[in-house]
Amino acid sequence: MKSLSVICLSLILVSTLTCKKEESQSDVPNVLVDFTIYLSQPSNVNLNVVGGWVYFPYGVKGIVVYRSGQESFVALERNCTYQSNNSSAIVSVDTANTLFLKDTSCGSKFYLQDGSVANGPATIPLKQYHTSYNSATLTVHVYN
Repeated sequence: MKSLSVICLSLILVSTLTCKKEESQSDVPNVLVDFTIYLSQPSNVNLNVVGGWVYFPYGVKGIVVYRSGQESFVALERNCTYQSNNSSAIVSVDTANTLFLKDTSCGSKFYLQDGSVANGPATIPLKQYHTSYNSATLTVHVYN
């Protein structure tokens, strides 16, 4: 009887882990991202202050780069993770509250600080790219 309980518990654990794995996966394609932002360029002036952000034409549907700290930056894919294959599944900085990114087609909201979900229907965070800041050259490298 004890072995039956162990088997049942094992099956429940495996099925739970499998479900969580599926929920954490996104249909946003993986594409090569590797570009450098020059903070001295006028088009990037908003990134010279903490809280500033700029859109870039890379990734799947664009990337938003946000300056989260004096020497830290966050780069997020603009392809919404809810029905990501939909051509209108694109997030933009919310004009009413610039702490969020919003997909106006499905209504999902994400935190600009890290791309986590603030409001659904999306349940998966935005894809995040790596950033590396060089204070000597005033550049930000964005890559995956």
